[in-house]
This record gives sequence, structure tokens and C-alpha cells, in this order.
Amino acid sequence: MLQFDELRLQLLGQKEKFNELRDALGLQAATDEIAQLEAQCAANGFWDDPKASQAVLQRISKLKAKVESYEKLAAAYDDALTMVELANEEGEESLLDECKESTDNFIAKLEEMTLSTLLTGEYDGNNAILAFHAGAGGTEAQDWNEMLVRMYTRWAERHGFKCQLADFLDGEEAGLKSAVLMIQGENAYGFLKSENGVHRLVRCSPFDSSGRRHTSFASLEVMPEIDDNVQIDINPDDIKMDVYRASGAGGQKVNKTSSAVRLTHLPTGIVTCCQVERSQLQNRAVALRMLKSKLIEIKEREHLDKIEDIKGVQMDIAWGSQIRSYVFMPYQLAKDHRTNFENGNIPAVMDGDLDGFINAYLKMQATG
Repeated sequence: MLQFDELRLQLLGQKEKFNELRDALGLQAATDEIAQLEAQCAANGFWDDPKASQAVLQRISKLKAKVESYEKLAAAYDDALTMVELANEEGEESLLDECKESTDNFIAKLEEMTLSTLLTGEYDGNNAILAFHAGAGGTEAQDWNEMLVRMYTRWAERHGFKCQLADFLDGEEAGLKSAVLMIQGENAYGFLKSENGVHRLVRCSPFDSSGRRHTSFASLEVMPEIDDNVQIDINPDDIKMDVYRASGAGGQKVNKTSSAVRLTHLPTGIVTCCQVERSQLQNRAVALRMLKSKLIEIKEREHLDKIEDIKGVQMDIAWGSQIRSYVFMPYQLAKDHRTNFENGNIPAVMDGDLDGFINAYLKMQATG
């Protein structure tokens, strides 16, 4: 059957790219390193230094995840090809849609894993911290800000990443004035760093009784989460800590004690907050990690030699120019202004279908 032959040729055409991916991922080197590190774990005295042993275990977990991802992709290729060939031999036209879905899923996963090899930045493999801020426009902008938080949460869920809302400030009537989302997963920062910037919404506002069209803005800051293994020298006297009660509409979202923490880096004016952990100590630890991540991101972006070279809030990520527009009315279209990538399926985009935008940006960076 012609359709099955086309799917088979499509899969076979990916074979060379698939083999190149194995070399690009350095799987043999990863396998050798896993063996060496596991030998360290079995050595006497390995657990004498808990911090060092934990770092080794994390490295093993990271390497194994890379190897397992490739092996799953290899299994998906074999399964798709076998299904297509068997269905073709048996003339099972009823399996055509399933075969096409398997083929498309394999090619999409191959594309994603290939793009991950482009993530060679120092912090690309780290978790990501996303800070959302509503722009001018009151309730409309705050509602848009909350929609963006949901969009990136759904994107993370699609990729099997873990999400945690570390801080939030409710809008007066609806939405969120600000929020901080922590996304944990392999290469989370490498993929999401392209989303840093201003996001613009055009729609007929549900908060306008006249049904007029409104334009709203929200900014997104994306920072790599810096773990404790990275040494960052911050003068403790430069950090001001304030405590307050968690915000929210009630119930579990509100603390009865002042456990929420706000840290201010006095030389730059940078502020980080955390209110979702159970204790003030835990919230302070998260807020401090966020502050370090923010300072590192600014240092790298501004090509500064040290943290002390960051001068004032003017070097913090502010508004800048919009990177993407989301038009709900009079037509539906999400367009990235840097790559010109477009997606007319607005419901899918708002439900986390962002890979097209992210992949287009990574390709542009690789070729640019």
C-alpha cells in the first residue's frame, strides 16, 4: 500500500540522522563515565563526604537519563518501523492512522533530542526559574499574566518536568500581578531561555462590558537555577530580609505565621520572594537560591567579570521589546517576532504547545 511505503521511507530517511545523534550525545563516553562513577560509589569512604557523594549520585542520574532517553528513542524507531512493515504486509488499512502517529511522534522526539545537543551553554542543563510580571493595564494584564503561568506549566507537564509555584501576588480582581515558577528537568533552562522577554496579547477583554479589543503585556524573566555547588560570593550585609504572611484567597494558601520571605540585594535593588514552603527557613533558602540565579544570569548576559560589577536595577531584565504576540481577535495567531515562526492554533499554544517557537529559536541561534 502506497501510504505504508511512504511511512517506511520516511522512517528509513531518519536513520542517518538518528545515528549521528548517538555520536552528538556522546553516549559511549557517558556509559564509560557511569561505570567509573559507580565504581567510586562502591569504594570505601565514599559516604564520608555527604556533599561530594550527593554530587556524584546526581551526575550518575543525569548521565543515565541521557542514555535511557536515547534507548527509548531507539525502541520507538524499531516499534514504528516494525508496525509499518507488518501492517503493509498484512494490508491492514485500519492501522494507517496509528502507524502515522507513531512515525510522527518518533520524528518529533528525534528533532527535540537533536536540538538538545545544541544546548552547550554553561547553565543550559540546569533547572529554570521563571518570573512573570503583569504590565500596565490592570486586571486585563494581570489575567494575561496568569494565563502565561498556566501556559508554561502545561509545557513543563508535556515534557515530564516538575513545576512548583514559588511565589505569587494575586491581582485586585483577577489574575496575578506577579509569580515565580520553578521548573525542574534536564535542559529546562536551555530550552526556556528563548522565552525571556515581553509577551503581548490582543483580544476582546472579558472584563470590558463593551467587548472592546484590548492589548496587554506581561514580561517573563528566565534564569538558570544555580545549585549549591556553584560558588557565588555575595556579601551578607548586602542582603536585606523581610518576612510577611503568605498571600492568597484563603485556606491552604495562607500561612498563619509570617513565614514568607523577601530578600533584597541592596547594591542592585533586585528582589526575590518565596512563600510556598512550610517554614521561614525553607522560604529563605529558596529565595536566596533565586537571588543567586538572578545575579548569575545578569552577570552572564552583561558579560561582567564578577557579581560586584552589576550596578543598579537598570541592568535587571525589564521590559525590552516584545518577543511574541498572541492574537485572539479578529483572527487567531501566535507569532514570534525574532524567528517569524507562527502557529494559528491559539488553544494549543495556550495549552503548552510551544516547541515550535523554542525549536525555531534554537535553530536560528545555531545558524546565526
